[in-house]
Amino acid sequence: MKADTHPDYHTIKVQMTDGTIFETRSTWGKEGDTMALDIDPLSHPAWTGGQRQLDQGGRVAQFNKRFGGLSLKKN
Repeated sequence: MKADTHPDYHTIKVQMTDGTIFETRSTWGKEGDTMALDIDPLSHPAWTGGQRQLDQGGRVAQFNKRFGGLSLKKN
């Protein structure tokens, strides 16, 4: 087996968006570095149940706005 083929695996600190810090082991950074998260399970809509803003004005909504009053009824 070759020597020095694996990255250094060490202890780092991870800071959540609410300020809490926990220690874990990682290959990221150097020993003792702190990784500050921008998005985590406490703030991301996928975990908090928040609403997506992209779906509110989609293609179907535009179609219904433009052609919603038309009907195919015979008089």
